[in-house]
Formats: sequence, C-alpha cells, structure tokens
Amino acid sequence: MRETLSRQVAVARPLGVDPAGQAIRRANRIRRRRTAAGLALAGVVTVLLSAGMAQLGAETGRDGAPIVVIGDPDPSIRPIPTASVPGIEPSPGTPAAQLTSETLVSADGRRLVLSDVGPAERAQLLPDGDGWLVVSTPSTAGRSLWVVQNDGLVQVLLAGAGPIVLAPDSRQVAWRDGSDLLVAGVVGTQLIGAARTPAPADAEPVRFVGDSVLVRPDPATAGHTLWQPAAGQAMTKAVDRQSLNVYGRLPDGRLVGQIATTGPDKTCLAVLDPTHLSPTQTGCGPDLSQDGVGGISADGRWLLVNGRLGKANRALLVDLWLLGPSTTAVSAGPPMTGSVVWSDESHASYLDGAANLVRVDVGRVRAGKPASPAPVPGVPAGDRPVLVTGF
Repeated sequence: MRETLSRQVAVARPLGVDPAGQAIRRANRIRRRRTAAGLALAGVVTVLLSAGMAQLGAETGRDGAPIVVIGDPDPSIRPIPTASVPGIEPSPGTPAAQLTSETLVSADGRRLVLSDVGPAERAQLLPDGDGWLVVSTPSTAGRSLWVVQNDGLVQVLLAGAGPIVLAPDSRQVAWRDGSDLLVAGVVGTQLIGAARTPAPADAEPVRFVGDSVLVRPDPATAGHTLWQPAAGQAMTKAVDRQSLNVYGRLPDGRLVGQIATTGPDKTCLAVLDPTHLSPTQTGCGPDLSQDGVGGISADGRWLLVNGRLGKANRALLVDLWLLGPSTTAVSAGPPMTGSVVWSDESHASYLDGAANLVRVDVGRVRAGKPASPAPVPGVPAGDRPVLVTGF
C-alpha cells in the first residue's frame, strides 16, 4: 500500500485549469494592446501638434500683446435702462438712434444709459438689429470696440487698437495693431477668422469695399491701395497716386472720391474704378475741403461733402448724375463733422461743429433753402452725440 501511494504522488497530473498561464497570457495581450494604442495616440498627438503649430504660426506671425477680448461679460456691469424721456419725437430724416457720451437715445424717445461705454466716435446698428457696434474716441491707450446689445449688455471686442473701420453691414471690422493691419468677422459678441498683413508705418484702414479693405498707406500724401484678405493676399503698395478721400460706393460698385490735380490746392470729384482706383469720370467745379467728410445717398445720386462757396465754409450738395465738366454744388447747410447718415434717397442728417443736428431735405436744398442746425433734444450741454448709422 505504501509503495502504491508513493507511485501515485510521484506522477504529475495535468490540471484542467492553469491559472498562472492564463494570467501570463492575459498580461501579454494587455501589454500588446497598450503598446498599439500608445503608438496610435502618439501619432495623433504629433499630427495635432503639427497642425496647431502651423495654425499658430500663421495667425501670430507678429509679437505683441493680443488685443482681442473674448469671453462672457460680467452681468454685474449690465447698465440699467432708464425711463422714457419726453420731448423727443421721431421726424423725417432722423437716424435710427443717437449716441451721446454714455447715453443711447432712440428716435422714439427711449434712453439707455451705458455707464461702461464712452466717449464714442462712431456707432452702427448690428445686422440683426439687436444692438450696436460702438467705436471709442482715440486715447493714449488706443481705441476700443464694443458690442452694445438692446438690453444694455456690453461686451468688449477690441482694446488698445489703432484706427478701426466697420463694414457698412457691421459684419466685419478692420483695425491697426502695431505694425500690422487686421480684419475679422463679427459674430454675436466675438471676432472670428482674423487675418493680418504687414503694413507701412503710417498706413490706416479707410473703409470696406466689398470684402476688401481700402487702405491709405500715408495720410500725408495722396494714394490708396486695396487689401484683399479673403484672397490670402498681402497688402500691396499704393495702386494710385491721386485719390485723397473716398466718400462712398455707388450701386454698381464704383467709388466716389476726391482726387488731386496739378493745380495748387485744387481737387476734383471723381468716380473711381473699384479695382485700380483710377478715375473714370471727373467733375472739377466745386471747391472741396480735404477733411474727408462726406456721404452718398443709397441710390448713388446725391453727395453731401464739405467745401466752400465764395469765402464761406459750407456743406455742399452735389448731383453725381450730372458729374462732368460743368459740375456745380449748392449749399446744404453748415459744415459737417463726423458721419453723414442718409435715411432715404432724399433725407440726410449730420452734426455741425457745435454738435447741433442738421437735417437735410434734398428738395428744399435744391429750392434754395439750406438746412438749419438745431440742438439734439434731451442732450445735456457739453455732450456731443454720435449718429448711429444703419445699412
């Protein structure tokens, strides 16, 4: 019996289940999967980092502090709308609203105090009518751009910028930042799709011409150029050497501006080709100011522009449909400052040097009755309103 039991113990029997072997095989499989996953993740990270560095390299090709502010505004600084102000009634030719210092006054008499905005230089309606884009006056820290919503919510889009230009439909903005010019789309309370290009030291954006930006390389001399950021093109040197100011765009896309001539201090009105800015039609009758203030009616017929009649500085009304060798101008009112707002084809508004509102009726002006200035109702003494332009 002892011998039989000894033989049975000495014989190694195979186990139905091998826990150690299973553990080893499972560990090998896990290690292989982790190795494969790690290699794949490393490849993905490499691609993302490469793409990210390429994108950052394309968008931040210049040193300097960023000036685009993106984020949620602080609800605690939301201005509180005040009660309606009596005595302000809508009238023909009145723009949609007026911004005076920190107060937004609508044509129907509503007033909104914007304690975190001001003083302002320009303001435009947003495309959906839910608020305004507001450009500050220049300061030692530069200019700022805000979105002001109808409920009084204020969001900063730009701070510390150079000259700022808004597209007529308020969907794009161009500005100077250090040695570059930039352009971006306006969506809600953010700037998106920013593009930049190096620019001469004194170059300034002037206005949008479609999706292009009209740039004056040197404000001290005549000439403009067009920057086409959508085409991925850098800004070129001046494409013309005659244009001094551009007042607006005709329905067919051509521009109306002021060009220099060979005579001393003599300038002419001109219709400019939108691609090369070369004059295609000129009118050299009116004595024009070189301050660049002016605006064209939506139908492209009338131009309000500063100039002189005899020895008096006046706002002049010019019929662009009669532009030619015998172009004449009639007095429309006192000289203009700031923006000119055409509410329709025959009514315009502007501010004179004393911050009074001047409403121009083309029919009356043509009949020899220039517009007279009047104080803006409800505006405190010493405050200068800024007309809100629409599209």
